[in-house]
Amino acid sequence: MSCKISPLAHVDSHAQLGDDVEVGPFCVVGPHVEIGDGTRLHDHVTIVGHTKIGERNEFFSGSVIGSAPQDLSYREEGETYVEIGDENQFREGVTVNRGAEKEDHTTRIGNGNLLMINSHVAHNCHIRNGVILVNGVLLGGHVHVHDGAIVSGNSVVHHFSTLGKLCFVSGGCRVPHDVPPFMLTAGSDNPEIKTINIVGMRRRGISNDTIRVIKRAHRLLYREHKRLDSIRKTFTAELGVELPNELTMLLDFVEAQQHGKMGRSREAVRSVEKPKETLPADSAAQASPQDTTIHRRAA
Repeated sequence: MSCKISPLAHVDSHAQLGDDVEVGPFCVVGPHVEIGDGTRLHDHVTIVGHTKIGERNEFFSGSVIGSAPQDLSYREEGETYVEIGDENQFREGVTVNRGAEKEDHTTRIGNGNLLMINSHVAHNCHIRNGVILVNGVLLGGHVHVHDGAIVSGNSVVHHFSTLGKLCFVSGGCRVPHDVPPFMLTAGSDNPEIKTINIVGMRRRGISNDTIRVIKRAHRLLYREHKRLDSIRKTFTAELGVELPNELTMLLDFVEAQQHGKMGRSREAVRSVEKPKETLPADSAAQASPQDTTIHRRAA
């Protein structure tokens, strides 16, 4: 199937467009852009830089993807990247900056994410799968957002923070630290862990038994302030050596957070510079073992 490109759009002759791509009026597509099959650009969409986009994505009016990072150390002559998976929605005014020449030089967005109006993804962020960023959410540089996390409207996430799997951030939060998986955080400034994201866990099909375990872990961690080694021993004595994956993920996340700085586990990689070719697909893998690799869906 051929592409459908408005005569009012500018698509560079070197750009690579897949089958059934639609490019609406007043869009701009740069020379180093790759766009996968079935992707639609409405109107006034700008996609530039070394940007690779998967299949069946949708970009609404005014979204800007692949623009230079807002980082004073960035130099235009360096090649940095944006990589986007499949079936994402980028609503009006969404901005995604390409990577700076740090970590793996790349801003990554996985599959099935919804970025609502005027949300911003800064350089070197890694967004996994099934994430929702509500209107006006701002992610600082190097933020990692794991599968199924929801960040409510007008929240701001500090650079190098990590938001764990299926966590929920309430609206209007300033988040200066990591938020562990399955937790719900609220409070306008330096928000606190209030409870578990029971609705999100149920929607993902997590069993009631496991939800009860996570709820108890929350109480031990954030109500009774027990030590991690004590919590692990308690659950091992009751459940055996094979703990639920969700519990292991939560405890490992909190342990990494405690070993970091200022409540952020990934502060450990802030000043680490490695040659690009030696970096793994996710440079946070060592600091955040619970992180999962983005996988491109099959067509």
